[in-house]
Amino acid sequence: RHRAAGGPRGGGGGGGHWSFAPALKAFGESAETPVRVAGSAWLGGGTAAAWRARWAWIIMDKYQEQPHLLDPHLEWMMNLLLDIVQDQTSPASLVHLAFKFLYIITKVRGYKTFLSLFPHEVADVEPVLDLVTDQNPKDHEVSDSASPSRLQPLRACPSSLLAPPLTVPVLPPFLQSYLIVSDKARDAAAVLMSRFITRPDVKRSKMAEFLDWSLCNLASSSFQTLQGVITMDGMLQALAQIFKHGKREDCLPYAATVLRCLDDCKLPESNQTLLRKLGVKLVQRLGLTFLKPKVAAWRYQRGCRSLAANLQFLAEGQSEQKPLIPTEDADEDDDVPEGVESVIEQLLVGLKDKDTVVRWSAAKGIGRMAGRLPKALADDVVGSVLDCFSFQETDKAWHGGCLALAELGRRGLLLPSRLVDVVAVILKALTYDEKRGSCSVGTNVRDAACYVCWAFARAYEPQELKPFVTAISSALVIAAVFDRDVNCRRAASAAFQENVGRQGTFPHGIDILTTADYFAVGNRTNCFLVISVYVAGFPEYTQPMIDHLVTMKINHWDGVIRELAVKALHNLTQRAPEYSATQVFPRLLSMTLSPDLHTRHGSILACAEVAYALYKLAAQENRPVTDHLDEQAVQGLKQIHQQVCVQPLGVGLGGELMRQAVCVLIEKLSLSKMPFQGDTIIDGWQWLINDTLRCLHLISSHSRQQIKDAAVSALATLCSEYYMKEPGEADPAIQEKLITQYLAELRSPEEMTRCGFSLALGALPGFLLKGRLQQVLAGLRAVTHTSPEDVNFPESRRDGLKAIARICQTVGVKAGAPDEAVCSENVSQIYSALLGCMNDYTRDSRGDVGGWYVRSRGDVGFWYLRSKGGVGACCERIMCCVAQQASEKIDRFRAHAISVFLTLLHFDSPPIPHVPHRGELEKLFPRSDVASVNWNAPSQAFSRITQLLGLPTYRYPVLLGLVVSLGGLTESTVRHSTQSLFEYMKGVQRDPQALGSFSETLLQIWEDNLLNDRSGVPGLPVKLLALCKKEIKNSKDVQKLLSAILVFCGMVQFPGNVRRSALLQLCLLLCHRFPLIRKTTASQVYETLLTYSEVVGADVLDEVVTVLSDTAWDAELAVVREQRNRLCDLLGVPRPQLVPQVTLSPTQHEAPVLP
Repeated sequence: RHRAAGGPRGGGGGGGHWSFAPALKAFGESAETPVRVAGSAWLGGGTAAAWRARWAWIIMDKYQEQPHLLDPHLEWMMNLLLDIVQDQTSPASLVHLAFKFLYIITKVRGYKTFLSLFPHEVADVEPVLDLVTDQNPKDHEVSDSASPSRLQPLRACPSSLLAPPLTVPVLPPFLQSYLIVSDKARDAAAVLMSRFITRPDVKRSKMAEFLDWSLCNLASSSFQTLQGVITMDGMLQALAQIFKHGKREDCLPYAATVLRCLDDCKLPESNQTLLRKLGVKLVQRLGLTFLKPKVAAWRYQRGCRSLAANLQFLAEGQSEQKPLIPTEDADEDDDVPEGVESVIEQLLVGLKDKDTVVRWSAAKGIGRMAGRLPKALADDVVGSVLDCFSFQETDKAWHGGCLALAELGRRGLLLPSRLVDVVAVILKALTYDEKRGSCSVGTNVRDAACYVCWAFARAYEPQELKPFVTAISSALVIAAVFDRDVNCRRAASAAFQENVGRQGTFPHGIDILTTADYFAVGNRTNCFLVISVYVAGFPEYTQPMIDHLVTMKINHWDGVIRELAVKALHNLTQRAPEYSATQVFPRLLSMTLSPDLHTRHGSILACAEVAYALYKLAAQENRPVTDHLDEQAVQGLKQIHQQVCVQPLGVGLGGELMRQAVCVLIEKLSLSKMPFQGDTIIDGWQWLINDTLRCLHLISSHSRQQIKDAAVSALATLCSEYYMKEPGEADPAIQEKLITQYLAELRSPEEMTRCGFSLALGALPGFLLKGRLQQVLAGLRAVTHTSPEDVNFPESRRDGLKAIARICQTVGVKAGAPDEAVCSENVSQIYSALLGCMNDYTRDSRGDVGGWYVRSRGDVGFWYLRSKGGVGACCERIMCCVAQQASEKIDRFRAHAISVFLTLLHFDSPPIPHVPHRGELEKLFPRSDVASVNWNAPSQAFSRITQLLGLPTYRYPVLLGLVVSLGGLTESTVRHSTQSLFEYMKGVQRDPQALGSFSETLLQIWEDNLLNDRSGVPGLPVKLLALCKKEIKNSKDVQKLLSAILVFCGMVQFPGNVRRSALLQLCLLLCHRFPLIRKTTASQVYETLLTYSEVVGADVLDEVVTVLSDTAWDAELAVVREQRNRLCDLLGVPRPQLVPQVTLSPTQHEAPVLP
């Protein structure tokens, strides 16, 4: 119930994000807990006790959402802990720990359940009272274990049995001290004070005194100070508990005084939610004190509260029990106390509070009060609640009103005569959605309205709700399928299910529930596009669902909802074509003139989708769309473009939405084969598409792609439908104008303009490309070429390659003229663009932008080889390029490249010839690997890709790709690529020929990419000494220098001149300008000399190691240079000499002097 109403959990949030933990079935730690608690006896205090308390917190927190699982175990846990407390030999720290455990269990299960398990013996009173009175209320370390709820034995013991007799005078001051503290002890003190003050033997002497003390504190405190808030909280809690547990005759004399004091506090003006909630709670309990406790004779009652009575009616064959007929209240003439009106007024104000918990408390108070009022006054209360549903009220008032109506209905206080008014406002609340700034409010209102419907299903007999079944069922179905928020859809589904089960009058209820159940409605797209079609198949719901989409959803502030709504409207049009054409379509056309931007946008999209849906229905019967749409509707569609273009589209949100909407309209009307051939509207459409593609750089980045796709799709369908002069032949004038204009735009200085017109050329139908294919391919190839002027245009190169791919698919591969199809005469242009893009590794602030078109460049090669087979040289180049991409570092690019590689290898219709090493490849990559291996995972991909290093044709490209992966930033990519490469090298280390080929290839890669950071830095640890020296010459790249240190240390193991040169380079680095390089060099040389002991003679090894370890290598260079020269003498290498260089700021640089 609370979930559907947005109750105390604060429901009504728009997110609807839920996290579910696995449901527990029992208290799983029942065997471990006694051992842990018993083991606490020897822990004492300190860290061990703290950890034991922490364990209890962790264990019990698992049961926060299922605390009832603890019920069978509460008694023995209580007894186990109390045995420790009652043991006179237990140390104070252990008693404190036991009380800590009690507090944790109480927190999870709630004090109301746990309180009855406390012992009620008189003997326990004095020890517990002594324990808590010795503690400081402001000591937060012991506040949990000193909670006054442990004085529960006082509740059941008469004062004559209390020992000593001074206990009664001592207890109230003690509890009063806890009512003004800020921890949970205050809550327990309020409960205990109420139980103590309302005892028959205490109330005469202590109630008036305590009430006077609490009202004085309340009046003297301010909710604008922290201490005032704490004090008022404690007083309000204590007063609310007293008026809850005390007898009416005992509390009635003080109720008016408390109410006046509460009015003076002006709690509704406080910004403290808890104070306002406690104020509402206290007000309603004062109101219940004013009124006599009774069951209203006039209330509506469905069935009997006794299960035996209900079964007796069934046994007597009375299938339907008549509800209790309201009668005149016997106490109608009783005077209603003066304070009741003030109480109800404050509760009605509480219904409009800004916080849910306050509104919820006020709603329950309204229900309880109305149950004790005469019929006429209760009806006035219902009328006041209905006033909350005015559109001048905020969403808070609507939400509070829904909660109040649910409480009234649940208690039988909403008579059937009021259902007409109530159902009307509930139907409005089910669709309440008001825009506030950049978002909307109303989720909690719709959620609570579903709760009202859920409560009505339980409260009324089917015949009472029968006149409203159609409206309620349609509204709940609409909320369950079309609501924006998942919690509202699920609440509506739950309410619909409750009505189907208890009322049994909802049309097709069982059938709908099997499809639109609580879990199925969790996916919004599925609700709009799938479930809605099924539900609309039942005629009772078809028109209401369509009307709701037209009225509430296609003009929604959320663009995603608008687009889903128009797609849903397209699907539902097939369920009611006549209604859509004659009733809905004219409404949509009129909405395109609305001043509201969202309404115009949604209505234009809706016109397009409905027209296309009607065309598809007509096409099934070989009829034109005009059989469904009359001349007025067709003219209305033509005028939309003119209406939109009356004002300059420009940029900004309005221009973006209108451009996208009209482009979609053009596409759908072209697909619908509207009779517009030769009409001037075609020129207007063409101008709009061209202008949109030309202005893409002015459109916001988050909308650009959507608008570009819409314009390109619109162009493709427009050309296919209206630019064909004869079958397969284009209008020459239009072809010349279009191709020339679009090719000229490819040279635009704006990248986005190039992107748009590249895709536009790619979208042209084949008959428009006929005779101009060579010209178009040349223009697109220029776009894909990387030049210094447009190196920062990666998106245009990507879209140019996409256009080439699409054109190839459009014209096909066949023998013929190069201006009409892809053939041997023009395929070189395609391969030139493709293979040129294969080597594009452009990077900018967005990352590896050169990889954006890896999918396109792989797909073009795959398409051509599959279609034609290609020549051997081209096939080999494509396979090698794809293999290189398959071994690089970006997971999604690598996975797609491997997919293309394997598809080319295993393609059977027909098999692709000229694949190098086909037999070996089929063994390395069996057909089963295509689907079974996760190529996105580096752990699975690299171990297979490195096997290609054994094939000479693929060795260079695969090793080039691996070099990039070895130096990647992703830890998993680096680890698995390195591991796979090392495994391959281990496999060939006994094969001198294979190892030599591998080394030669590696050297060639480095020479080809010298000073290229993309492949040079990652490969430094595996390069030769000479290239490494050249690589780091005059370098300031710290990472490159650190990698070079590792290489030089590795080269020390080779004897002769290589070792001597490596040691000399390391000595140079010991006096590098960067302290980090000096320290790292010393550390690595130290480890290397210990690893390769033969490098230095045994007689000097100790001295060398001492110098390396004891020298502060981050000190001044003069100090470091002296120690470095000493090392050179010990290692037998010449000392580097300072070489003067002539610069603007003369400095001295060290250079090696070799004999």
